[in-house]
Amino acid sequence: MIRDGSDPAAILEAARVIRAGGLVGFPTETVYGLGADAASDSAVAGIFAAKGRPSDHPLIVHVADAAQVLEYASSVPPFAARLMQAFWPGPLTVILPRKPGVAAAAAGGQDSIGLRCPSHPVALAFLKACATGVAGPSANRFGRVSPTTAGHVAEEFGDALLVLDGGPCAVGIESSIVDCTRGRPVLLRPGLLTRAQLEAACGEPVLDQDDGQQQDAVPGETTIGAAPRASGTLASHYAPNARVRLMDAGAIQTALDVLGAQAAHIAVYARSIVRIPSTQVLYRRMPDDAAATAQQLFAVLRGFDAQGVKLIWIEHLPSDPAWDGVRDRLQRAAAS
Repeated sequence: MIRDGSDPAAILEAARVIRAGGLVGFPTETVYGLGADAASDSAVAGIFAAKGRPSDHPLIVHVADAAQVLEYASSVPPFAARLMQAFWPGPLTVILPRKPGVAAAAAGGQDSIGLRCPSHPVALAFLKACATGVAGPSANRFGRVSPTTAGHVAEEFGDALLVLDGGPCAVGIESSIVDCTRGRPVLLRPGLLTRAQLEAACGEPVLDQDDGQQQDAVPGETTIGAAPRASGTLASHYAPNARVRLMDAGAIQTALDVLGAQAAHIAVYARSIVRIPSTQVLYRRMPDDAAATAQQLFAVLRGFDAQGVKLIWIEHLPSDPAWDGVRDRLQRAAAS
């Protein structure tokens, strides 16, 4: 059932469900989460079962404030503290060394744990009422398109799940994930925050996985070791039912012209103006702004699925780093 997230009674009801070991759908500024008590391995098992998610694929634990981090992390490197100070509450997840004996199931059995403090007011009220960290992956079936409205969550899990409605998500794609367990910050998943923003905040270069692999191969260089597993980093992820193909605008137009009036069950999402020769082709204009595209991306993909298309042709994105988070999601969707 969907409840108004601005209603204090709904917040208290949702917190009672969490403390009783149940699941709750809740809004964040990025996407909607499927929450359970992070301290309860049996409650967390309910998330894996509901999503059809492998139990070794770790979850992000949502906390009400930075003070709660030390309930789950054994240490916080200075550069991680600077990142949290700069971007919490907000769309940043930091991976930290996990305190032994705490939230093992949420961490996928690893010695590290991903933590985030969301900025959505409903999420913060919910977390404070729970008085515990809430493990919360995106509230969708594993590998599919993330939800950005309460209605999307209800479509995934039905009326039996309590969902706090906080309106459409303002960011629209999942948080940036920075691994802080290996002595240097490593970006595992891009999001709204750019690498330049992260580097300015933490005061040192932010590596990516390729940087680490190259550095390990150079004699005399300090290695950073293998990355922990992290949410949403599988090669195939965020996929609608329709097949996604990334194309340049010219290729999209050529393919439409060749198919002509016979083109059917195709959707086009592009910044360029495209001539549509068939009434059976859907066209949605992509915003020129990366943040605006991110905010609507998953809703657009879900909308195309709802209209029964089989193919989604999406125009290649600009090379500007501001688009890296959207690019990451579309590349993973196209790999499915």
